[in-house]
Amino acid sequence: MSQRIQFARTGGSEVLELVDVTPAAPAAGEVRVANEAVGLNFIDIYFRTGLYPAPSLPSGLGTEGAGIVDAVGEGVTHLKEGDRVAYAQGPLGAYAELHTLPASKVVKLPDFINFETAAASMLKGLTVQYLLRQTYKLKGGETILFHAAAGGVGSIACQWAKALGVKLIGTVSSQEKADLAMANGAWATINYTQEDVVDRVRELTNGEMCDVVYDSVGKDTWEMSLNCLKPRALMVSFGNASGPVDGVNIGILNQKGSLFVTRPSLNGYADTRERFEMMCEDFFAMLESGKIKIDVANRYPLKDVGLAQDALQSRKTTGSTVLLP
Repeated sequence: MSQRIQFARTGGSEVLELVDVTPAAPAAGEVRVANEAVGLNFIDIYFRTGLYPAPSLPSGLGTEGAGIVDAVGEGVTHLKEGDRVAYAQGPLGAYAELHTLPASKVVKLPDFINFETAAASMLKGLTVQYLLRQTYKLKGGETILFHAAAGGVGSIACQWAKALGVKLIGTVSSQEKADLAMANGAWATINYTQEDVVDRVRELTNGEMCDVVYDSVGKDTWEMSLNCLKPRALMVSFGNASGPVDGVNIGILNQKGSLFVTRPSLNGYADTRERFEMMCEDFFAMLESGKIKIDVANRYPLKDVGLAQDALQSRKTTGSTVLLP
């Protein structure tokens, strides 16, 4: 037997329960991973609340973790029992001692990356990889706006943008978070609780505005984000922390300067094993170079996942959070 977190109905963190289960043996093309650490992400809350529907209930939760290969299914050749590995995609169920998933979604972990760092950064790091290197391939010299710049994704984005020579303006909700974003390489910050974001962007850019806005907040910041863009610039809406963006008249993109908009996801970019491994190599190289450092700021026992999600949802956290089975 092993333990996992599951939920039988959608709702608040109270629906999460720790249960004993018989771990699934890996089928052909799968591996089973004994988790050493598990990543906590906002998308997990979307599934728990029902914003994103789980395939069936009761359901496991979480897609990101790191550990040791415990069993290997038929036909798997690039992994073996005992390998140190990490993953960021796959079926829900990472909030567990053991997790079975497609081997194509699992990558060998270099020795210089420990399990907590991997679990805290795989999904976030690969998200930043596709945002900054694929959705809009930043070359250096651009000015971008990145919401939630002190969070797990934002902290990595600040560092990667600085390494690329990009001016990242980060939105934050407190002076503490502003200081953290600046320490991570943000060019400037805007405290949206005290400042008008659009006016401050206009001031910082001498009226030129931004080449790209990266928005994980969603409904509450949609129009404000559009107003921060220069003509023909790109709006990247990649999250729904405040709720999904809906009811949009596409004509607004014309009115605000022939803007472009995209709604990407990690699954849409890491859609093959080859592309997934390329993205991992790029991110791992940034970690090895020291240009990106991961702040594992919060650690919770697996049984306290409700407390961890509540802290994340209330935006009380900075850096990354891991669950420890």
